[in-house]
Amino acid sequence: MEGSPGLKQEKPSSGVCQAQLELAGVQALAALQAGFGRGQEVGPTRLLHLLVPGYNAAMLVVALQSGSNGNCYYLEAGGARLLVDAGISGRQVERRLAQRGLDVRQVDALLISHDHRDHACAMGIYQRKFHLPIYATARTFQMANVMYRLGPIDRLHTFVAGASLRFKRLTVHTVPTSHDCADGVAFVFDDGRTRLGILTDLGHVFPELREILGSLDAVILESNYDPWMLQNGPYPEYLKQRISGPRGHLSNAEAAELLRGAGSRLKWACLAHLSEENNCPKLALRTHRRILGDRLTLCLASRYEATDVLEV
Repeated sequence: MEGSPGLKQEKPSSGVCQAQLELAGVQALAALQAGFGRGQEVGPTRLLHLLVPGYNAAMLVVALQSGSNGNCYYLEAGGARLLVDAGISGRQVERRLAQRGLDVRQVDALLISHDHRDHACAMGIYQRKFHLPIYATARTFQMANVMYRLGPIDRLHTFVAGASLRFKRLTVHTVPTSHDCADGVAFVFDDGRTRLGILTDLGHVFPELREILGSLDAVILESNYDPWMLQNGPYPEYLKQRISGPRGHLSNAEAAELLRGAGSRLKWACLAHLSEENNCPKLALRTHRRILGDRLTLCLASRYEATDVLEV
């Protein structure tokens, strides 16, 4: 078990990497010569574009699946590729990424939000099959290991809820939640230009959420249930209280009110973790449109398939 949150940077070891660096150097030199020839300066941002592959590229995210039957997200930014949560099979992750031209074996790390089965049960499989280092709080890992018998894991990094992690040029801020788990967190991803949140299993609308939403360019936000469907549905009373209580999930209206107060920086929201029994996609969208109007682009994360590659 390792305590350091950062991934170590490795020196280029292959001919391909060396060739890419040499080509970037030639391109940068050409840009400098062209600039000097025109009497113009070539600024540091332009040089970074030439010297650092992927610098200032768009942030990309795919909701591979979202719901109580399993959660997993892919995010690419700042030269890093990450998976968030491991609630679906390794075969599904590999196939759904490949269908979008992405390779799970190029992922740098797996982040785990909390210990519930639909988020954590397959982390051992991902680690062994895809050789991914796992990042989780100590209590989250310990609880998941007891509940799901994760198997041998030799690349575990633990962090404290509320800490920030660094992967290449991407900072990941972890946000403690009040969800009914051992030590839950949500995530905000910041590449220095763009900020995206993956905010699910939140418990309730705690004060920091409004400030976080106001700082984001895009968000994957839980919109779990419709109160009328929950109260009139088949769940036992204790489960209804759990879902709607302070350690449960956000309703459609609660999520929409958060988005309404987010401000003009937020460009789109992906509604996630919709309940199969107590919600439906059309109702979730209708509730959000009633509260938000048409001012924000909305999409839905599916319980059964991956979204397109979403760009920020």
